Amino acid sequence: MAIKDWPASERPRERLLAKGPGALSDAELLAILLGSGGAGASALDRARDALQRLGGLGALLTAPVAAIEEVPGWGRAGYSRLQAAVELSKRMLCEETRRAEPLVSSQKVRSYLSLSLAKLGHEIFAVLFLDAQHRLIACDEMFRGTLTQTSVYPREIVKQALRHNCAAVILAHNHPSGVAEPSAADEALTRTLQSALALIDVRVLDHIVVAGNCSVSFAERGLL
Repeated sequence: MAIKDWPASERPRERLLAKGPGALSDAELLAILLGSGGAGASALDRARDALQRLGGLGALLTAPVAAIEEVPGWGRAGYSRLQAAVELSKRMLCEETRRAEPLVSSQKVRSYLSLSLAKLGHEIFAVLFLDAQHRLIACDEMFRGTLTQTSVYPREIVKQALRHNCAAVILAHNHPSGVAEPSAADEALTRTLQSALALIDVRVLDHIVVAGNCSVSFAERGLL
């Protein structure tokens, strides 16, 4: 039976309007994004099937187009809708972060970094550049690496800090392995960057390591 033939109180779209998006399951929200089902299956059936095949919401939202195309009823159109939703979320968080009160390691920063970095299959090293009041100037992806490592060049970060005329930075990178625990190399790199940036009077406020749904703050660990 198609969703349009269900009682209104059971249709995902009507439930969202009546109770808010927080009342819906992952599958119901995905069904709304998908829009329609196919022969013999509703959009909700397609959504549940996609979640099961790919191993959950996080895996689905970060899956490559080829993987989405293998799920019946999704195809490139479904992939495009998913990526549009993810990108809108990133932009909203970035906009909120820019408008927020002065930053150190706020939850919005963690949320933005997790959404941007958590599910990548390669390492990314990013830097949030802050003004004297610790408000966000820019969040730049500085270096891209492999599954296990990224080459980070302090000179380039110093040059970018001068370009942005910033007063402080928050460093961030991901661990595709899924383990957020900082390595000895991460700690050594942080000390190196602290020393390099101190020469131009720029403070390192934090270094956040993201892996899956977890993140570790150097500042909270007392590693800065």
